[in-house]
Amino acid sequence: MKLNLNIQPLESWFDNGGKPIIISGPCSAETEEQLLETARLVKETGKVNILRAGIWKPRTRPGEFEGIGVEGLVWLDKAKKETGLPTAVEVATAKHVEEALAAGVDILWIGARSTVNPFTVQEIADALQGVDVPVLVKNPINPDLSLWIGALERINRAGITKLAAIHRGFSSFEKSAYRNEPMWDLAIQLKTLAPELPIFNDPSHICGARELIPHIAQTAIDLDMQGLMIEAHRDPSVAWTDAKQQVTPAKLAEIIDNLTLRHSDSDNSEFTDKLANLRNSIDRVDDLILQKIGERMALVQKIGEYKRDNDVTILQVNRWEEILEKRMTLANALKLDKDFVEKFLEMIHNESIRKQTEIMNTSKSEVN
Repeated sequence: MKLNLNIQPLESWFDNGGKPIIISGPCSAETEEQLLETARLVKETGKVNILRAGIWKPRTRPGEFEGIGVEGLVWLDKAKKETGLPTAVEVATAKHVEEALAAGVDILWIGARSTVNPFTVQEIADALQGVDVPVLVKNPINPDLSLWIGALERINRAGITKLAAIHRGFSSFEKSAYRNEPMWDLAIQLKTLAPELPIFNDPSHICGARELIPHIAQTAIDLDMQGLMIEAHRDPSVAWTDAKQQVTPAKLAEIIDNLTLRHSDSDNSEFTDKLANLRNSIDRVDDLILQKIGERMALVQKIGEYKRDNDVTILQVNRWEEILEKRMTLANALKLDKDFVEKFLEMIHNESIRKQTEIMNTSKSEVN
């Protein structure tokens, strides 16, 4: 089911000629000198469309630098006047909204720590009533698509039609090379539910390490995201917040230059015909897969009834381990991704357990 959002097309409020929109600037506005110099340097790259800077910085623990506050909005306005770049800041309260708009900030974004709380989002939405300003909504910290959608809907219902989402990754118990797991599937689901909604990617917060940013940025562009938010600092080594994930403006320019830009479609008739044939083949294979899953579940039905009639438990760990071992060996031979196959098998196994549980709770006499 598609989302019912009333939004303006991105090109009607920020037209970048079809190229990805680049939002960049320091994680935090630290001093007036630091912000102005960084703004000049990102402007000189010729790659940046919007200047960002953190003014209020919610930290996990007290005692760390939590942003310069309202004073930084004055610096940001100076940077805007000097560079000509529109500005963007994160807001987390109604007061932030009022102060940012009063200072002439052009674009607001709602951070992951705010998106996770509907009370906070509603407070911000109430403050935005009657205001015509673009608002970007980051995904919540935890992988909950409904929370992300709910935040977008609340802001949209406040009358904000210049609306976009920011994919910045999600917290996960599983530790990996990333600060926040990309979980691309959630961003893809959102794009599927709201095709008209622009989605930007934030490689800085996904990666947590500047070395990984080029790969994530390219993946986002390959997935047809409309822009990137990449943190840049005049000297990341001395940054007061998130030093490891910020890049120099020169490195930012290099990352953007090395991106391979792709198109969502092609005018080449040979390509279109070939793609259509391949997609038809995929459709046939998908139908076969569903048929085979249906056959498997019919067998699960019989097994469940047999277990019920013989008072045998549903879950038999040894059998599940045997399935995993055999299928993973086959998956490896077929050069299929291990994590994908494991998740796929787990989904089928969980559905089998659910189906057998229903059967166990149905007496033989009820079936007959």
